Amino acid sequence: MIRLESVIPPALYSHTLKDVSSEKVKVKGKFLYCGQQKFHIKGVTYGTFAPREDGSQFPAEEVVDMDFSLMKQHGINAVRTYTVPPVYLLDVASKYGLKVMVGLPWEQHITFLENKAQKNDIIKRVKEGASKCMQHPAILCFTIGNEIPASIVRWYGKKKIENFLKQLYKAVKSVDPESLVTYVNFPTTEYLDLGFLDFDCFNVYLETPEKLSAYISRLHNISGNRPLLLAEIGLDSMRNGEALQADTLTWQINTIFAKGCAGMFVFAWTDEWWRGGHSIEDWDFGLVDRDRIPKPALFAVSNTMAAVPFAGDKNFH
Repeated sequence: MIRLESVIPPALYSHTLKDVSSEKVKVKGKFLYCGQQKFHIKGVTYGTFAPREDGSQFPAEEVVDMDFSLMKQHGINAVRTYTVPPVYLLDVASKYGLKVMVGLPWEQHITFLENKAQKNDIIKRVKEGASKCMQHPAILCFTIGNEIPASIVRWYGKKKIENFLKQLYKAVKSVDPESLVTYVNFPTTEYLDLGFLDFDCFNVYLETPEKLSAYISRLHNISGNRPLLLAEIGLDSMRNGEALQADTLTWQINTIFAKGCAGMFVFAWTDEWWRGGHSIEDWDFGLVDRDRIPKPALFAVSNTMAAVPFAGDKNFH
C-alpha cells in the first residue's frame, strides 16, 4: 500500500497561521481570542506516554520537536496533555506557535472525598502542577479533571462533586489568576452544574453526523454563553480501517465548527499510548502511527481544518 505522504508533498498541507505564541488566550462570549483575533482551537491530544528513565511522561525533546513541527505543517494549533508537561515541551510549543491545554491529574477514579487529608492533598498537587508552568506563553488553559466516572458522581451526589471542582478551580486561580481553567466532562455526567468554569469541554464519541449535531445543540444549551470545546473526538483505525477513520474525522470537524463550537481536539496525535502501567497495543486512534508515519486521517484533518470555520469568517485561525 502506498501511503499518501509518499505521493503528496507535505508542504501542500502547510497552513499559514498567525504567530500566537506570545498572546494570552481570553474568553469573549462564545469564543476564545488571542489578542483581538478569534482563535479557533484545531488541536490534537498528546499522550499519555510511557515514563522514560528520568521519570518524564513525555518523549525526549527532539521527538517533541519533530512531532510539533509536523503538527504545525498540517495546520494544528493546539495540543492537549493529560499530565503536566516539562518546560521544554512548552518551549517547543512556543517555537511552533502551538497552545497547550495542560491536564492537572489526580485520583478521580476512586472515592476521593473520603477524608479531608486526601482532599487537601489533591488540591495541593493541583496548585503545584499549575505553578510549574504558570505564565508560560504557550499555555492555553488548565484542566482540573477529565471524566470523573458517573458512578463516583452518583456515590457522592452532584453537589459535592460540583463544590470540589469549584475548589480546584479556585486553587488554580490562586496561583495563576489570569489563566483559563476548565474541566473535561462527558455525556453521562452532563448534568453537573459547572457554570463557574471559564469555558466548557466535553469528550464526545458519536459516529453519525446527525447524532453529533443534535448533541452539540444540547451542549450549547448547557453551556449557555460560555465557549464550548470538544476535548476528544476520533475513531479507532484498527477496528474501523484507516479510510473510515479519515472520513469520520472529516465530518466530525465540519460538524463541530458548523455548530458554533470554539474548537476541538482530535484523539490522538499518535497510536503510541500508555495507560494503567502498560502500552496500549489494541487501539489505534492516532493521526500518525507509532513510528510517526502519517495515516490518511492526518491529511483529511489538515484539509478539513484549512477550510473551517468557513471562508465567510475572516477573523479565524
